[in-house]
Amino acid sequence: MSEADKTVVRHGVTIVGETNLPALVAADSSSLYARNVLDFLKLVFDQEGNFVVNRDDDIVAACLMCMNGEIVRKA
Repeated sequence: MSEADKTVVRHGVTIVGETNLPALVAADSSSLYARNVLDFLKLVFDQEGNFVVNRDDDIVAACLMCMNGEIVRKA
């Protein structure tokens, strides 16, 4: 019921008939990764661009391996 390189609706079901999905996924993956990196950087830099480590933030705390020469998380 699919059609090559078309998105169709059959019996209320949307069917995506892309013939080159790997080419589409790579761009989406890169965009998602870039967005995740940007969102993480927003957690460790304040509005003035100063590097700030907020150990109360769950994501920052989970990524923090050491601080001020002290190992805070062992892998």
